[in-house]
Amino acid sequence: MQFRKRLPSLTALVTLEAVLRRKSFTLAASELGVTQAAVSRQIAALEEELGQPLFLRKHRAIEPTAACVSLGVTLAKSFADIAESVEAIQSRGQDVVTIGATVAFSSFWLLPRLAEFRRANPGILVRVISQDSPIALDDGEIDVAIRYGMPPFSDGTVIASRGDVICPVCSPDYLKRRGDGPLGGADEFIETDVVDRTWYSWSQWFSLTGAHVEFKPSLRFNHYTETIAAARAGQGIALGWRMLIGTFLEDGTLVQAGGGELAAEGRYNVIVPVKAKRSNERNLAAAWLTASLHG
Repeated sequence: MQFRKRLPSLTALVTLEAVLRRKSFTLAASELGVTQAAVSRQIAALEEELGQPLFLRKHRAIEPTAACVSLGVTLAKSFADIAESVEAIQSRGQDVVTIGATVAFSSFWLLPRLAEFRRANPGILVRVISQDSPIALDDGEIDVAIRYGMPPFSDGTVIASRGDVICPVCSPDYLKRRGDGPLGGADEFIETDVVDRTWYSWSQWFSLTGAHVEFKPSLRFNHYTETIAAARAGQGIALGWRMLIGTFLEDGTLVQAGGGELAAEGRYNVIVPVKAKRSNERNLAAAWLTASLHG
């Protein structure tokens, strides 16, 4: 397929993507290292080739047309895919270790500690794959993962595990407003709505702790990271997994509310794929994760 005959200038497409992302001809020009006039010429040439305007020029502002927005979405994804492929090729000559975990575990536990591993192993490139859907270990992409659940697992070998404790948490300001005392119907409950019910719901919490509370969540999120962000912002009480939110409890942006704790049924497991090839990088990462998990 003769792509060159079907595609506009690549320079013009790169320019358009920058303008859409930065929402400004001036900022796009600064990012690309060219003049604003050069950006304007590229956009004008692209509009002429496409046979329609891409932006509505307003006083001190630009507004992309629907066609421009549609093209921009495709460009952003395509350029991101190209950049990822180039990075993968470049990294093949380096020592690389890929760590898999859920979004919450990566954000709250792994990333604050990752600098320690990188300082101790400056020659290793670390890739972190974060997703809430189950991470497959049999495709060779993941070297070591942190998986919540109860072992054994058919696709991996557990080399370390640790349990967790769940307790209601909120911001200091919210606690000051509500005062001390048990949870009740007057509290604002923040719920995490996910299909995977290893993330405990408030109904599960009250049932397992034997509390009888008439409640209705005032906020619902489909990611635990957002639930905790809302709790830290003083918008209510969330269920806090102590190992995940430990840094927030230590810095005082979250405090325990209402009393009561519940031991989670599952465990965080450091797991290596059954079919993984042994490598020094993987062994170093696995050993570090094991020590950090039990630290």
